[in-house]
Amino acid sequence: MKVGERHFRSIWPDEQDQKIIWIIDQRKLPFSFEFLALTSVTEVCAAISGMAVRGAPLIGVTAAWGIYLSLLEHRTSEEMLSYVHHDADMLKATRPTAVNLAWAVDFMMDRICEDPSPEAVRKAVVSLADSEVESCRRTGQNGLPLIEEASSRKGGAPVNILTHCNAGWLACVDYGTALAPVYLAHDRGIKVHVWVDETRPRNQGSRLTAWELSNHGVPCTLITDNAGGHLMQKGMVDMVIVGCDRATAGGDVANKIGTYLKALAAYDNNIPFYSAFPVSSIDLSMNYMDDIPVEERDADEVRIMEGIPADVKNEATADGQPTSVYICRNDTPVSNFGFDITPARLLTGLITDRGICRADRKSIIKMLS
Repeated sequence: MKVGERHFRSIWPDEQDQKIIWIIDQRKLPFSFEFLALTSVTEVCAAISGMAVRGAPLIGVTAAWGIYLSLLEHRTSEEMLSYVHHDADMLKATRPTAVNLAWAVDFMMDRICEDPSPEAVRKAVVSLADSEVESCRRTGQNGLPLIEEASSRKGGAPVNILTHCNAGWLACVDYGTALAPVYLAHDRGIKVHVWVDETRPRNQGSRLTAWELSNHGVPCTLITDNAGGHLMQKGMVDMVIVGCDRATAGGDVANKIGTYLKALAAYDNNIPFYSAFPVSSIDLSMNYMDDIPVEERDADEVRIMEGIPADVKNEATADGQPTSVYICRNDTPVSNFGFDITPARLLTGLITDRGICRADRKSIIKMLS
């Protein structure tokens, strides 16, 4: 995707220094567009747990680079493999809900067992990142006909798509998952409009989705998290497309907290509800929605909001950083579940890099085979 006139991925290796991996620091958006250098597995863990990077495909690739940096750090030790295994466990613990993270770490450990040379491991991460980009592109291609059909039914009028959280290119390496078909439709001249949930408490919708859609020229409107049901009742939503951090073998989908409520509203209003993701997000070891671990995050994510003063007008404060404010007493008890699970029965279908299928075990196994 482009920022201004320059193409960016959300993570990339330094061309000069093999010990540096660059990321877009998503904590700074949309107030400033900054890069963060990762030079150790400890810094990679902090970037993932602190959400400088987030989104299932992206944290998987970031963790893969973490394994590479761990190898560089310990390659002269006789206990190299033991140290890297320890770092692998540390990486897996950073975000327990997204299956891509553990999958990518295990993939890289297998590559190290085959060939522990830094050159081979680095090549494996680059290949993994490229394959994730291609998976997202194919996910977009497979979801595109849904938007084309909706546009045809509406006689070319804008197709109104509601999304929750951020499942665009910032959540992946490029293209995105839920937003991939939106970008492809827009680039083909199909009129689309996206209703963007703010997605509290971290506001990934308002801070990330609205930023990247606007930057790409896709018409969008920011709404409060509670407005989606009203829009659906008024016929202002043609379909809902969300991402996925982990899907069960039966088609249940874990996504950012609040997704389940949108699925209920869509079901009640007979509006198609899709989850889009690469098949690497399907966890065949989990058969039931209760099997999925749901991350509980720090209470201050709820108590504290970030922003810029209202009189600054889209510019950062004097020191270039947004301001943090409490929205309640700082000792207010808080529950902060990061995800909820949408049961398969509420999903119209799953959009993946292998195609679109029904959200049930039989259809998923058939697609994977």
